[in-house]
Order: sequence, then C-alpha cells, then structure tokens
Amino acid sequence: MSSSFRPLETLSPTGTLEIENGLSLVPRVKLNLTVHPSIPSSATKPIDEWKLKRSLIEFAKTSLSITITEDDLDIRRFKDVKKRKRDDPVAHGSLSIRDLGFLNSKKGNEEESEDLKILGKKFRDWRDNVVERMDQMEVNLQGEKYRLSVAVPESDDFEEMKKSWEEFFAFANKGYVRGGRQEPDTIVMKGVPSRWVAEPRVSSKPSMLVTHTVFSTFGKISVVVDREKAENLPLAYPSSDGVNGKALYFILVASLNSCNRNLNVAEDDDQDKDADENGGDIISGLHCKIVVQFEKHRDFYNALKVLCGRSLQKQGSRLKADYEVTWAKDGFFQNSRSQARENSRVPAEGRGHYRNEAPRHEPHSSQFTADDTRRKRFKE
Repeated sequence: MSSSFRPLETLSPTGTLEIENGLSLVPRVKLNLTVHPSIPSSATKPIDEWKLKRSLIEFAKTSLSITITEDDLDIRRFKDVKKRKRDDPVAHGSLSIRDLGFLNSKKGNEEESEDLKILGKKFRDWRDNVVERMDQMEVNLQGEKYRLSVAVPESDDFEEMKKSWEEFFAFANKGYVRGGRQEPDTIVMKGVPSRWVAEPRVSSKPSMLVTHTVFSTFGKISVVVDREKAENLPLAYPSSDGVNGKALYFILVASLNSCNRNLNVAEDDDQDKDADENGGDIISGLHCKIVVQFEKHRDFYNALKVLCGRSLQKQGSRLKADYEVTWAKDGFFQNSRSQARENSRVPAEGRGHYRNEAPRHEPHSSQFTADDTRRKRFKE
C-alpha cells in the first residue's frame, strides 16, 4: 500500500510512505535477538550462525506463518567465547519481518481514522504476540542448545518513547518551553546511508541541502537567524542585472550561512564499530547521523511516529537501511548555540587570526579592514 503525499496522520502501521529524493519508508517489524547457552558445552563453542538462521526461518514459517529470508536475519558471534562467563551471551543480532500485508484492513484506502486505530492495535497485539512466543525459546543446533531472548528495540516502539518523553518533561527541569508546556521537538536518526542524502555527481558525503529537502516532507524545520552575521553582510553585491545584490545575498546567506538551521547531518562511524567482531574492517563515512528540530511539536510527533518501525529504501536499490530513531533529551541545538555564543566572547587574540583580526605581536593595525576595502570597491 503506497502512500505518496498523503497526510502522515492517515498512514497505517503497514503503509509505505514515499518521500523526497527517491526515498521511501517501508514498514517492518524489527526484533533484537540475544543468544544464551542452555548447557555448559554450548558456552565454550562458537555458535553456527547459518544453522541458527535456518532454525529461526523454519520456526517463523511453521509456527508464526510468516516468511523471512536470510537477509532479514543478522547474527553476530561475540569474540573470545572461551573467556566469557558461563551465563554470558554467545551471539546477538536482529530479525526483521517485512511482509506485513496480511495485517492490512480489508477496506484499503477507504479506511477511516477509527479503522486506523483498530489496525494500530491489531498491529501492536500481533507484534507483542510474536515477541512472547519467541522470547526464551530453546534452540537445538545438533546437540548444542541455546536460549533466545527477544525484544522490540527502543527505537521501534513509538508508544514507549511517547511515555518516556511524557515522564521526562513531567519531572525534569530542562526542555523546550512551548506556550507554557514542555514538549520534545527534536529527532535523532542514526544509520542512514550517507550516499542516499548526498548530492549526485558532487560528493558521496551527506548533504545539508538534500537532508533538509527530505525532512521537510514531515514538517517545517525550525530556523534561527543569526543577526550578527546578517549585519556583517556587505552594503552591495555585484549584480549584472542591476538588482540590488544585498537582498539576494541576504536570502542566500540567511538560508545557508547566516542562520542556525536546526538541522545537523554528519558522518556516523559508530554504526560500523561492531563490524570488526567478525574480522571485518570499519569503513568510515558509510552512514550518517541526522538531528532535526521541528517548529511544531505536532510535526515532530507525526514524523517520529512514521519513522518508527520502518526501513529506508532508495529507488532502484534492493538495500533497506534499518536506521535507529529517537527523540533528543539534551537540547542539541540549544547547546550548540550556547557554545557558539561562548566562543564569540573569547578575545580575538585568544581565537587566532580570523578575517580582520590583527596578529597580537603587531604594534600597528590598519585603519581599513578587509570589509571596508571590499565595501569601498563595490561602491565604486
């Protein structure tokens, strides 16, 4: 069920949302797996990941009536099993259930809001039942016995996250005050493929412009204009068509440099730090971390609800990115702006040489700064 350009409130838990830049959010149920030894001999022998996968695929087919593939299972052994304690887990990983069409409402696109509530409860009840049936189950791999612990990831459980922020803002003294109420408005998203939010034929690194375009799908991103930078703009700017360049320049710089857009995107190597557990090497820059603050709590709410329990897919690619998403508790952008203000208070000689700062050891400073020279040249 594709849902292109439809209100986020009308998207069912099993619906697909098409967003910008050829990206789609496709539904899935992700479960975290932890494998413990059930007998002493299993604690000291490396687990056979392939056999475990085949066992879980067969269980899902015969007992849960769902289909999963090997690509939907990620099992990783812990290193140095012989040095671990008897009760320590020997492996961990995740299972993703992507075929959820059987949970769709019979009414399809005609479903009303009440039907969406019913479908949402049906979805959660089914997911909780799967967890209950798999948690603590015994797995026998040709004489080696293991016990499986299964849980829904924190970043995939919207209702639990909602409870956590309600409790946080009810008892904590920090947060953003909106009309007398403290409500979250910032989303943190990790594990997004960098090249999916990069500018084609420009760079493989994540682009602020592309990321802004993608996340504007969910609502208006908060913007704070830096008045100091705006005041430092030149009086005029060269323009071939006779239009006052300052107005155009202000718009450009205000959107890119002269404002604090409450959006941050950077490479996130933490997503690959476990790769070397199986002998692999960490390749930096493959994933990025995105932090975005919305102007309205409602946009934040709808965006987080849609991002929970979904994977990111790029048009023309079979890869599905199982990112992690949560809400920010620490005032990410508020702290960034405070740090910037602190840096601006540092004396010039303590910050090094920037723009029209004179070296500390020089006895004489020119009466004309670089800005004055440029301003005079443009006036001429």
